[in-house]
Amino acid sequence: MSAPYILVLYYSRHGATAEMARQIARGVEMAGLEARLRTVPAVSSECEAVAPAIPAEGALYVSLDDLKNCAGLALGSPTRFGNMAAPLKYFLDGTSSLWLTGGLVGKPAGVFTSTASLHGGQETTLLSMMLPLLHHGMLITGLPYSESALLETRGGGTPYGPSHHAGADGKRALDEHEIALCRVLGQRLAQTASKLETARG
Repeated sequence: MSAPYILVLYYSRHGATAEMARQIARGVEMAGLEARLRTVPAVSSECEAVAPAIPAEGALYVSLDDLKNCAGLALGSPTRFGNMAAPLKYFLDGTSSLWLTGGLVGKPAGVFTSTASLHGGQETTLLSMMLPLLHHGMLITGLPYSESALLETRGGGTPYGPSHHAGADGKRALDEHEIALCRVLGQRLAQTASKLETARG
């Protein structure tokens, strides 16, 4: 059996959500677990459009086995009209086999997002991403207000999960508070997964 890992699964169009994923992965590793970064291919209205088996850059595409065997999950997407992006929803819609077997029941999960505008649907996107995870029986891990960055942030950051204000051009870098909250989510997921593994032991 392989060592437990936290799956950091995201879709990113312009790189901001991918950077959040890397910061969450760093938090996971700071707490002593492996982080497995994975993404999903874009979806296209062109029926013949097919993604390459391996992306040209960035994380590998996720498989159902990556999800099935994880000890915990961080799920990230840019906001699309207050909801998760279609490529991530498309992948989640194909996880019914895991739902039928209860493969994700009792595993910790958290969500994260990035938006172009400061009030561009961060909270609704995070909440929408929680819904399929709750259907899978996962344990939602948010961010407590004991984290000072949640009270001090001037960009992103919510109790529902880390968020980032990328700006209209998508080029605003993560600030210190957004980075801190991403890392905290990674740490909380890793710590929770480790405690659950020990309890099952």
